[in-house]
Amino acid sequence: MTATPPTDRSHRASSHGALATLEALERACEDPTLTAPIRALLSRARDALRDAKTSAASAQQRYRALFDAVPDPVSVLDETGIVLDLNKAGMAAYKLPREQIVGQPIERLNPDLPQDHLAPVWETLNRGETYVIEVTNKRGDGTRFPVEVHSAGFIQDGKQRIVAVARDLSARWHAESRYRLLMESIDKGVILFDRNLDVVSANPSAHRMLGINSAKSIPGLLRGSEWTIVDEDGHPMGADAWPTARALHTGQAIGNTLIGLYHKPSSRMTWISVDNVPVFSPDCDQADHVFAMFSDVTSLKRDNALFDRVQSLAHIGGWEWDAGRSKLHLTDEALRILGQVHAPTTLEQMLGCLLEPDQKRLHAAIDGLSADAGGFALELQGIRANGHGFWIRVIGQGDTSDPATRITGTMQDITERKQTEDVLRVQARTDPLTGLMNRDALLEQLDAMLADPSRADVAVLYIDLDRFKTINDVLGHAAGDELLITAAQRIHGAISGEGLIARFGGDEFLAVCPIGDDPARPQRLAERVLRAFAESFLFADDEFAITASIGIARTPDDGTRPQQLIQNADAAMYDSKRRMRNGWQAFTPDLAQRQQDRLQIETQLRRAADNGEFHLVYQPQVDLRDGRIVAAEALIRWESHQLGELRPDIFISHAETTGDIVRIGAWVLREACKQVDAWRRQGHGIVRVAVNVSYRQFLAEDLVRRVREALEEFALPGSALELEFTERVLIEDAPDTIKALEALRALGVVLTIDDFGEGYSALNYLRRLPIHGLKLSQLFVSGVPGNPSDVAVCRAVSAIASSLNLGLVAEGVESELQRQFLLQLGVPIGQGFLFAPGLSADEFAIRLEQIRDTAAHA
Repeated sequence: MTATPPTDRSHRASSHGALATLEALERACEDPTLTAPIRALLSRARDALRDAKTSAASAQQRYRALFDAVPDPVSVLDETGIVLDLNKAGMAAYKLPREQIVGQPIERLNPDLPQDHLAPVWETLNRGETYVIEVTNKRGDGTRFPVEVHSAGFIQDGKQRIVAVARDLSARWHAESRYRLLMESIDKGVILFDRNLDVVSANPSAHRMLGINSAKSIPGLLRGSEWTIVDEDGHPMGADAWPTARALHTGQAIGNTLIGLYHKPSSRMTWISVDNVPVFSPDCDQADHVFAMFSDVTSLKRDNALFDRVQSLAHIGGWEWDAGRSKLHLTDEALRILGQVHAPTTLEQMLGCLLEPDQKRLHAAIDGLSADAGGFALELQGIRANGHGFWIRVIGQGDTSDPATRITGTMQDITERKQTEDVLRVQARTDPLTGLMNRDALLEQLDAMLADPSRADVAVLYIDLDRFKTINDVLGHAAGDELLITAAQRIHGAISGEGLIARFGGDEFLAVCPIGDDPARPQRLAERVLRAFAESFLFADDEFAITASIGIARTPDDGTRPQQLIQNADAAMYDSKRRMRNGWQAFTPDLAQRQQDRLQIETQLRRAADNGEFHLVYQPQVDLRDGRIVAAEALIRWESHQLGELRPDIFISHAETTGDIVRIGAWVLREACKQVDAWRRQGHGIVRVAVNVSYRQFLAEDLVRRVREALEEFALPGSALELEFTERVLIEDAPDTIKALEALRALGVVLTIDDFGEGYSALNYLRRLPIHGLKLSQLFVSGVPGNPSDVAVCRAVSAIASSLNLGLVAEGVESELQRQFLLQLGVPIGQGFLFAPGLSADEFAIRLEQIRDTAAHA
C-alpha cells in the first residue's frame, strides 16, 4: 500500500471541503425561500469561492512545475525528518519511485546519519540561516554517491518544514582524485600558498628539489630564519618582492622568474625557475591563493655564470635561431644590449628592435645562411624600449651539423664607438631644445632615402600643435619650451622606432616612415600620435589640453622630392586643421585642386564687395499656424564676375578662414538695415530682419559699435534687427562675448543662437546668456516626423527653449507634415521652401502686400 504525501493529502482535503461548500452555495442560490438580497450575497460568495479554487489549483500546478524543474534532488521534510515530497530529479538520482521515498524517514536516503542529526539543522534554521553539510546518499540499487546538502526552513499550514537541495559531488571528487595523482607524479615542484604567503601544500617534487623531508611541517616552508631568498643577481628579496606575492597582489600570472633559495642550516643554494599563477575563489575579485610551479636550474645557473661574466665585460651577447622549431634564444647580455621591456622570443621580435632598413638586411642575411653554411657580419641600428638608439655588430654562422635550420652567433654593443665617431655630426644635426633631429638632418636623411630605390617607398607626416601660440602667449616662453619638449617625447613614443622624427621649426614636427609592405603604417602612426596627445599637459599648477593636426604625403603619388613631399604634407595638415583639428588628413589630388580653387576664391573674395558682386535675398519667417510673415532672414549671395555664382557654404567658409568675414559681415549688416528702412518708406512698416554674425565679428571687438551705427544711420529701433550667431561664439571668448551680447540686448537687438544643437551645445553658457531665442537646425527638421533621432532632438531643443522662456524658430521646413509636427511640438515660427525660398527685396515686398490684402478681405 503506497502512502499519500501529507502535502497532497492536505491539498485534497482542502479541495474536497471547498467542493462541498461550493455545491451547498449553488443550491442555496436557487432556493426560492430565501430573499433576493440573500441569494445575491450567496451568489457573490459562490463566485469568490470558485475563483479562489481556480487560483489554488493554478498555484498548485505552478508549484509542481517549478519543483520538478529544479535539476538537483529536492525533498521536503517535516520537523521529524519524514519525507513529505520529492521532485523528479530526486527520483532519478536515488533510482527509486516517489512512493517508496515519500512518507519515509530521511535515513532511508542517508543511512549513515546519526540519531540526533536534526538538532544542529534546526539550531541553524531557527537562526534564519541555511544549513550546509556534505554526506553520502544511497541509491535504490545500494550504490553510494557524495552530495552537498543545503537545507532551509519554512512554514506550511502552521507547521515547520524543511526543504533540502542535494548537489551531486561525484564529478568534483573524481577531479580532486586526478589532481592529487597528477601532483604526486609530476616532475615539477608545485607549492600552493595562501593569502598570508604560508604554504598550504607541496608535492613530492617540491620537497625533493628543496631538500626538505616530506614529513616536516609544511606551513613553515620557506618562512622564518632558515631561508634567504635572492633575485637572479643575488640580491636578497623581501616577502613583498617575491613573484608569488606580486602574483597575489596584482591578480596576474608572473612567469619564468629566476630566484635563488638559500637554506642556512645546510648552507645549500638552490636556483629555481618559477611560474606563479593566482587562484580566485568564486565571486571574489582578489586572489586568495597562488600556485608556484618551478624547476631546479641550479646546474645551468652555475655553468652559465662564468660565461655571462665574460660576455658582460666585453659587451658581447650570444644568440641562437632554431628555424625548425621557430625558437630564439638570447643570453642575458644580448637582452641587455637590445634593451626591450619584454624579451624577444621570436626572430620577428628581435628584428623589430632594429630600424626598418636594418631589419631587412639582417633578415636577408639569415635567409642566406639557410641556403648554405656560410656566415655574415653586419653593423645594425635599432631603438631600445627607453627610446634610445643603439648600434650592434651581429655575427652569424650556420651550424655545421644543421646549417639549414640552426644559426648561432654573437652581438656586440658598438653604440659607444659609433657615438664617439658621430658626436660632432650629431650635434650639428640635433634640435637643442627637444633632442630630436633638426630640419637639415631630416632633409638629408629623406633625400638619401628617396635616392635609394630600396628605401624610397616612404611617407611624410607633418605634425602641427593646435593652440600652441595661445599657451605660449598666456603662460610664457618657459611653458612653451616645456610643452615642446613634452610634445616631442610623446611623438617619439608614438612613432616608436618605426620612423625618423624631427622638429621642423616652432611647434611643427616632421616624421618620415618607410611604408614597405605595410601601406597602412602612416595612418596608424598618425592615430598613435593623436592618442599620445589625449592626456592633458601640466605646467606648474596649470593643466591644459593640446591636440595635433597631421598631414600625410607619400611617395610616389604625392611627390618624389623632399620639398615636394613636405609641401604636400603641410597642405594636408592645414586642411585637417581647417576642418576639425585633432585629426589627420592624407594629401589627395582633390586636395591639391581645392588648394588652387581656394586661392582663386580667396583672391576674388577680397575684391567682391568693392566690385558690387554681393547681394542679399530675404527668406520669410512665418507663423506656422496661419502663414503670416513675422520676420525675414537676410541671406548673402555672390555673383563673381570671373567665377560665376558660388554657393554660400563655399565662400563663407573661405571668408571665415581668411578673416574677410568681418568686412563682409559689416556690409551685410548695413545693407539689411538699409532694406528695412526702404520697406518702411514703402509703407510696409518695420520688418525685423535676421542677420548671421560670425564668431570672428565678436572677436573683432567692434560689433556693438557697427550695430549701433547702422541702426542710427537708418533711424531704426533695435527690435528691427535680429543677430543670429552659432554656438562657437559661446566658447571662443566667453567673458567678452557675454559683455557684447549684453550691450547688444541693451540696444533692443533680438539675439538668437542659430543651428542650436548642431555645434558645441554649451548649455552651461546658455542658461546665463542674455539671448531671446534659438533656431532649430534644418539638419534635424529634415528628418521629422519619420526619424526617431531627429524627433528626439527637436523635442529636446523645444523643451530647452520652453523651460528657459526663449523663442524658437525652425529652419528648413519643406513639407506639410513637418509643419504639422512642429506645431504639435509647440514651435511657433518656421522658415523654408514650404513657404518661400530666398526672395529679392521687391519679391519680399510683394509677399507682404499679398498677405495684407488677404487679411483685409478676410
